[in-house]
Amino acid sequence: MAVLCDWQITARCRKSQMVVPFNEELVNPASLDVLLGNHLMVESIYSPELVRVDISHRTEDDPFMLHPGEFCLAETLEQWDIPADISCQFVLKSSRAREGYNHLLAGWIDPGYRGRLTLELKNERLHHSLPIFPGLKIGQLVFMSMSQVPIKHYGVEGVGHYNDYLTVMPSVA
Repeated sequence: MAVLCDWQITARCRKSQMVVPFNEELVNPASLDVLLGNHLMVESIYSPELVRVDISHRTEDDPFMLHPGEFCLAETLEQWDIPADISCQFVLKSSRAREGYNHLLAGWIDPGYRGRLTLELKNERLHHSLPIFPGLKIGQLVFMSMSQVPIKHYGVEGVGHYNDYLTVMPSVA
């Protein structure tokens, strides 16, 4: 596999609907920045189930606060339609990691994936809360070109558990 560079990412995004919306300003030398969307799922003290929270009204000046040690699922602002010959890896922005955000390692995106990504975020700080709001530049996708199109990619019916979801999703496995 070869990592796509900036001009390859831009060309792929312009040619197809690989990411909607596509903002060329978010293209890096070997990745594309990812923004947080409008919905979270958070823990409740009353139930083991995660509770949906709409943060569409939240802003940088009035964010949802992720308290020390808290975990949430968050959706991306972008909708993805990953081609069958591309796989991706989500990684946290280094500036977010230095602030105390953690992404809990489920960042692989298979070829053929469609929908919004669900991110598993945690506040690793001990004493301070971290802001969460739509449009927060949280991470980046690294795109890898595959040498062949797989027979069973996420676009094949019955292969992907999380295809075509347009909001944050808990585990369905």
